[in-house]
Amino acid sequence: MIILDTNVLIEILKNNSKTIKKVECFNEEVAISSISTMELYYGAINKAEVIKLEKFIYLFQTLHLTQEISMESIRLIKAFAKSHNLNIPDSLIAATALKYRCKLFTYNLKDFKFIDKLELI
Repeated sequence: MIILDTNVLIEILKNNSKTIKKVECFNEEVAISSISTMELYYGAINKAEVIKLEKFIYLFQTLHLTQEISMESIRLIKAFAKSHNLNIPDSLIAATALKYRCKLFTYNLKDFKFIDKLELI
């Protein structure tokens, strides 16, 4: 399974054909983190966009937070918040990918490349 990072979802929403083609070529199931769902809703400019996002998000399996993911995220924050500026949403997305043993497709490799065992696309 491959988790799509929020920045990839934004590019799909912008109808970026390169991103859409890349995602369509994956031979694995794609999913999103509930954190990305929250980030998309938070960035919506109005209620009409929220409705559009609801339909879009429904297209993907959403991986929700668990106690295990929360604990892994805490470990990542302790290890990397100060040294690599890892933020809370990214730590939760990374922890989700680690917990489910998924690859993470992101355009912000620098935000995740220092996390051992996290496979990035």
